[in-house]
Amino acid sequence: MFYALIAVIIFAASFLFAMLGLGGGMIYVPVLKWAGFDVKAVAIPLGLLLNGLNTLLALIPYSRKKLVDWKGGMAMAVAALLFAPLGAYTAQFVPVKTLLILFAVAVLAAAVRMVFFAKNPEPEQIMPLKKRSVIGGGVGAFAGFMGGMLGLGGGFIIAPILMWMGYKTKQAAATTAFVVTFSSFSGYLGHVAEGHFNWTLTIIVVIAVIVGSQLGGSFMSGKAKPKWVKTLYAVVLFAVAIKLLIGALS
Repeated sequence: MFYALIAVIIFAASFLFAMLGLGGGMIYVPVLKWAGFDVKAVAIPLGLLLNGLNTLLALIPYSRKKLVDWKGGMAMAVAALLFAPLGAYTAQFVPVKTLLILFAVAVLAAAVRMVFFAKNPEPEQIMPLKKRSVIGGGVGAFAGFMGGMLGLGGGFIIAPILMWMGYKTKQAAATTAFVVTFSSFSGYLGHVAEGHFNWTLTIIVVIAVIVGSQLGGSFMSGKAKPKWVKTLYAVVLFAVAIKLLIGALS
């Protein structure tokens, strides 16, 4: 029953975050922590694994709709791939309480950014490819490092930057999923030597992610309204950030 409750929460998170290409690590890690699993040994590595799996599977419906900018996202993806293991390595030297506070601040910043972008109309012009690649390389490196250290894919950094570059909401979500897949699996491999997994839990939540990501990606690529998605996402992030800060500071 306990694992079933975790699976339901993970499924809901996968559905919601697949719509934005963000994986769901900022929900997975707190849920696993609140469920009593060790943050560094289980929650962060498993969060990265689920994050990468969610975005990888969400790419299927996104690519069918031709929403992924493979060329434009490549510099970000490569930089995130290289720097995520460095962030994962750094995590072992940072106290758990500090990690949780950093995690909460990162989620809160993502929520504030999303509130800002939810009010903006869909952009009409996208930044030139060369400029996108140069900026994307730097952003991808930072997002990969932070994501690997905190158990995220770094999508909370990448998605707003893509929207700032001129990507429409659905294109930004799809391209973020592409980048986050690389950073998440790379960060997971950086953590895996330290991880002590509960394989029953892993199998259950992986199934939940597979189903949730496919439904969420399909809904976003088809019927979802961009403003509604961004607003709902911001509300969820604010709630998670507040809960994490209260828990870390208490």
